[in-house]
Amino acid sequence: MKPDTSSPRAVAQDWLQKFELAISQSSPAALEGLFNPDCHWRDVLALDWEIITHSGASNVCQSLRKAAPRHAPKNFKINEQRMPVQWVKRTDVETIEVFFDFQTTVGPCEGIVRLATQSGSPALKAWTLMTALVEISGHEERFKRKAKLSDGFGRSFLGPNWLEKREKEARYEDRQPTVLVIGAGQAGLSVAARLRQLDIDCLVIERNPRVGDNWRKRYQALVLHNQRTVNHLPYIPFPDVWPEFLPKDMVAGWFEYYVQAMELNVWCNTEFVTAQFDETSGQWNAHLSCEGVERHLQPRHIIMATGVSAIPDRSPVVGLDAFKGMVLHSADYQSAQQWVGKKVVVLGTGTSGHDVSQDLCEHGAHVTMVQRSPTMVQNVEPTAQLPYVLYGQGIDLAECDLITVGTPMALYRASNRINLKLALELDKETLGGLSQAGFRLNKGEDGNNWQMMYLTRGGGYYFNVGCSELISQKRIDLIQAQDIQHYEAKGLRLKSGDLLEADLVVTAKGYLGQSAMVEKLFGKPLAEKVGPIWGVDDQTQEMCNMWNPTPQQGLWFHAGSFAQCRIYSKYLALHIQACELGLVKH
Repeated sequence: MKPDTSSPRAVAQDWLQKFELAISQSSPAALEGLFNPDCHWRDVLALDWEIITHSGASNVCQSLRKAAPRHAPKNFKINEQRMPVQWVKRTDVETIEVFFDFQTTVGPCEGIVRLATQSGSPALKAWTLMTALVEISGHEERFKRKAKLSDGFGRSFLGPNWLEKREKEARYEDRQPTVLVIGAGQAGLSVAARLRQLDIDCLVIERNPRVGDNWRKRYQALVLHNQRTVNHLPYIPFPDVWPEFLPKDMVAGWFEYYVQAMELNVWCNTEFVTAQFDETSGQWNAHLSCEGVERHLQPRHIIMATGVSAIPDRSPVVGLDAFKGMVLHSADYQSAQQWVGKKVVVLGTGTSGHDVSQDLCEHGAHVTMVQRSPTMVQNVEPTAQLPYVLYGQGIDLAECDLITVGTPMALYRASNRINLKLALELDKETLGGLSQAGFRLNKGEDGNNWQMMYLTRGGGYYFNVGCSELISQKRIDLIQAQDIQHYEAKGLRLKSGDLLEADLVVTAKGYLGQSAMVEKLFGKPLAEKVGPIWGVDDQTQEMCNMWNPTPQQGLWFHAGSFAQCRIYSKYLALHIQACELGLVKH
């Protein structure tokens, strides 16, 4: 219900004034009167050292009254330089969206409040509130203090130049890194860039020979499945002249450039072996193999940046050992050229299974996909891009990111359901063709669109870039896993009695989550101590053990899409900075 008001700004200003007064006086009645019954407050390090969401007016107000005295928030002011106060529609709800700034004893903060009506009442009250720390006063990012800093690179012809100093710094011959980051993908590089700007000594290690190899070495046809405008890294956006959907080798090259431009310390050809935490010193004893040479480091923090799906699932396929042809995991697949005219079976219908099958088919291989379970399919354009519509509306990236941070999980779920309904309509023709070909579709019967599937299970969907049409047209054959009787030397024996011959079997079983990586590197006891990683925590309504302190002191996790890595690297770096400054104990 949209009330009759011609001045959203006046409404917003009145709410902020009453809100500041209520929290300063710790008045339960006054505070609760400002919130709708079905409301959410997401705090991102502003009033407490945690990323957490509280829901329901009573819980929100109780949590605000408990948290506010710690950091003494004050001086709440609308910020219309960032975004005008205006009516917008969020998950089909008409709301006044307000960007605001405020101060705490820690530093400047920002937030978004959405004012809406509920239960038939015309009163505009807070539907969602987000508060986030911008920076710690006196410890701002380097580029903001540049005028006050000496770069140490005068025009003298004596002494080392910039490159020589950078090379010496990266060798860590006479010091220990404060933070050790495992993995130089978008997660590792984004948080390393943030830490660098906060003057926190950070070393990134990468097992591949070159930065970017985690993309460069993947199959030849790989292109990102979401648009460039969403995928920027912190501080340096991709060039506007680049294509909307970036090929893997452009991304790989950019990562190498980014390391140099952001002056990041990276060791390639370096394997993280294991580490033990010393409770007395508050440091890790980390064991590395650097180009075959054993190295030991004592960082205070380790950030796991190895990805949502860290380890290829190479668990045996029952009976496949009877097959005498070539077997590859999709992670090891490079190109179709040696399989032209050959018979290939691809086990799996997730993204990797589809992309490998399409590459093989279009190069002239005879491909059969084996489906184990229903898969959600959406066309890459426009359907799969629906969650990113905000980023294509001409709003600056920083504002888009803040709106994203200001969207609690409950709104994500609601938006997810709206997008799912629209996706099923937009992709009706594609889905119909797949069904006729015998493809079993996950149509979001649990209410989850692809975005929530990603957040809760890390996959289970495919963005169609042409493979669905190949299946519908029977250019790629399809069988169901339950139709296989057994494997034998020349291929798959079906329950019908037919033999499906194969020269190559590609197992596209997906990847194991980060818990498997933690157990591999740190041991089972520590993995059990940390608990689930990724997925949604029902209590905090946040991602499990992501970007927040974990049960293991000094161990952090950073992963996700380019956008998630860009956005949450800021808050992870700020939290580590607060630990180093003694403002908070992990």
